[in-house]
This record gives sequence, C-alpha cells and structure tokens, in this order.
Amino acid sequence: MDDNELYPIGDVARRTGLSVSAIRYYSDAGVIDPTRVSEAGYRLYDVRAIARLELIRTLRDLDAALDDIRRLLGGETSLHDLLATHLELVERQERDLRARRAVLRTLVKQGGTAAQAALMHKLVSMSDEERERLVDDFWNEVGEGLDVPDGFVERLSTMRPRLPEDPSAAQLEAWIELADLVQDQRFRAAVRSYLQDVYGTFPGSSLAAAPVWDFIHEDGAKIGEEVVAAYRSGLAPDSPRACELVVRMAGAAADAMGAQSTTEQRERLARAFLLVEQLRREDSQEEERYDATHGRYLSLVELINGTPPSTGEDDAAAFAWIAEALRASTRQ
Repeated sequence: MDDNELYPIGDVARRTGLSVSAIRYYSDAGVIDPTRVSEAGYRLYDVRAIARLELIRTLRDLDAALDDIRRLLGGETSLHDLLATHLELVERQERDLRARRAVLRTLVKQGGTAAQAALMHKLVSMSDEERERLVDDFWNEVGEGLDVPDGFVERLSTMRPRLPEDPSAAQLEAWIELADLVQDQRFRAAVRSYLQDVYGTFPGSSLAAAPVWDFIHEDGAKIGEEVVAAYRSGLAPDSPRACELVVRMAGAAADAMGAQSTTEQRERLARAFLLVEQLRREDSQEEERYDATHGRYLSLVELINGTPPSTGEDDAAAFAWIAEALRASTRQ
C-alpha cells in the first residue's frame, strides 16, 4: 500500500472486511472520518484511516462500545486502558452467565417453577455478608439448646462456605443446594437431631470435647494422616513402623489432654477405637443418616470452598487396624 494513495470505500471494505454500510455508519457516527471526499462526493481513505478501521473492526468484534472507541481514536484514553476496562466488563458478564447457567441447570434437574428460579437467582447474587448471615442463622437454630459439650456447635460453625470471587458452575450449583438446605426447617431439624444423638452421649461426647476435637482436627491431623497412609499401604499392624506411628499418635493425644502416654493409656485408646469400629459396622443406617444431614452440609462446603473432599479415612477397618497396632505397641 502507498502511504499517500487514497482508496475508495469499496476497496477499503475489501481490505478491512467491513461492509460499505458499516464504514459509512462509523463515519456518520463520528468515529472515523474519510481522509478526503471527492468533488463527486465519494469518500476516500488513506492507509492510516484503513488501519484505524481495522482496529475498529477488532474492537467491535470484542463488543467494545462505540463511545469508548471514539474516545480512544480521539486520544482521550489509551488502548491499554480501553482493553483493561473491557476485560473487566467481559469477566463480569462471564460470572453472570456462569451464575445463570448454574440456576438453569439446577432448575432443569429439579423441574423448578418460576418462583424457584427467582429464589435461585437471588441466592447466587448474594453478597458475602448475606451468605454469612444465612449460615449464621442455620447454626444458631441448629445449636440452640443442644446438650453437647461446651463450644462444640461453635467449632462446627467455623466450617462454612466461602464462595470464591470467580466460582465455577459446580461451586455455584453446590451453593444453591446448600443455601436451599440451610433454610429448610426439615434439614435443620434433621442436622440438630443427628448432632444431639451422636455427640450428646458417649463416645461421641468425648470426641466433641474441646481438647479431643482440637487434637483430632489440628495437632493430631498430620500424624493421623500418616497412620491412615500406613494402614492403606498394607503395613502389618504389629510391624515396628506401625507401632512407632501409633505410639506417636497416642503420645500426642496424651499431651493434648495434659496426661502421660503409658501402655495403659494406649490400651484404653485401643478399646475406644474398637468401640467406634463396632458401632460403624453395626449401624449402616447411622452412616446414611450422617450422609443426609451434617455430612451433606460438609461435602457441599468442601465443594464450594474448593477443598479436597473427605476420603473415608475413618472407615471401620482402619479403626480396627489402629486398635491392633496400639495393642501390639504395648507388647513391645
């Protein structure tokens, strides 16, 4: 192209991929003027004007507004600022579309009504503060008057959903389900009943006590992972390595309780694990009850927060293995 040559609008249209009518429209809208208008009234464009038209086409393909393009070509803003602003708009639209998709998919699955559609849209549009209040209301009602160890419900309530700024469709769908559940009086009553039955009596009440709970979920978590990994690897429970691990676990537990780790303490711990193992084996209905109540709450929270799901590390066979390893350690 000759920098000084002028091209008629038909040639410009072929070079830029724009239609003649579009080029005229941009000119009439004041976005870009022809380089010159001939005596016969034909619009002529030089290479700089053609380059600008190509930029306009690119930006319009990206849905940039004409006013923004006009400001860019007029020197009122930079290309970087225009693109950054438009990127922010596109990302916001993407989040909105993802939220709409989550609502629509949920409605299709459930065969929802118009009222449910409005409710679900409200749920995905909630602010962080509104989500916090919703979960607070749930735990306040579930925990009111429960006969469980002091502070237990408060510890449970710290496990709550934290919807990220840019959630996936799966996270939004999980939030819709959880938000619906925590407002459901039947679900609240079922969670409340489960927690009372399991943690209001022994051995659950012992597990729910602050020192034991803190040990299980904080200090004892790492050694617990090592013990479960050893069990899953097929290591014999009476092997030196297995005994070493459970002795460390028992010692950490004793420290948390302000007690000493002795062979008697490990025997008591073994009996406790066997009791839990027996209860787990004999009561599959209780497991189903957990999955439908507090377990469902936790699994949805894990999905919303993007944390790895629970892997069943507390299955009955693992408890029996730990008990056997503890007893083997008392003989060595």
